[in-house]
Formats: sequence, C-alpha cells, structure tokens
Amino acid sequence: MAYVGNAIATTFSTIPSVQRFNGDGSDTTFTLSQTVTSVQDILVSVDGVVQDSNAYTVPDGTTLTFSAAPSSGTGNIFVNYLALTDGSVTAPEANKGNFKHGGMFRTNAQTLDVNTTIEATENANVTGPLTIASGITLTINSGGNVAIL
Repeated sequence: MAYVGNAIATTFSTIPSVQRFNGDGSDTTFTLSQTVTSVQDILVSVDGVVQDSNAYTVPDGTTLTFSAAPSSGTGNIFVNYLALTDGSVTAPEANKGNFKHGGMFRTNAQTLDVNTTIEATENANVTGPLTIASGITLTINSGGNVAIL
C-alpha cells in the first residue's frame, strides 16, 4: 500500500556526543554515559592531546580506564563518542500488527484485542483473516472505508 511521507523508522540513531571529566592526577577510571563496544568507538583527549587507544581500555563498555592517571584539571579529559548509538524500536506486544494513526487502521492476519472504532473519515485495510477477540468491539462508522484483502 503506497503512502505519502517518510517510512516508519525501525531503528533510531543519535548523533555522536562529547563527555568531559575532571582529572585529579590519581584517578584512572571514569564512568561513560554511553555504552561502547570497543576503544575504537571513542576518541579520548587529555589536556588537548589525543590519546592513543593503547593508553586506555573500556573493559565493560562503560568504564574508561587509563593505564596512567590523567593530569589534574577542570574538564581536561574529553571523550568524543564516534559511533552512532543505534537501537531497535519495538512496539508493545499488544500493538504488533495493529495500528491506528493518522486516519488509518491496518492489520495483517492478527487478532484484534482492543476496542477499535473506524471513523467515517478513516480508512481500514485488513490483509488475511481478522479475528476479533471475545469481549472486543470493532465499530465502523457510516462512511468509513474498509478493505478486506
């Protein structure tokens, strides 16, 4: 079924960000605000000097561990996140296969388990059998457009 607009997102991405830490000359571990999978996912600088990835590790994905304590300074440690953070967008189990948004109800061979009204100004498209669960009401107001394929 064709539609106008952007495709519905299946994942989301955030732009890379920066996190700052204060060095004190003795602490070697700092907690990252984002989980990373390797040292290649971040670029670390201390006092404006980019650190070689051999100078630090990220053993558990969120703990930045330096081999030697960074110098003292306010906000002198920069962690630049290089990788986009991706994640999946998963609908709640009750909504999988069913949606009603922007004047359309669509379902693909699903069981309707919530009360649903298709207004006169809305369209409905059902592919395959539609089972209406016990105690659930499907109302199609006069003028509603329903196609069962």
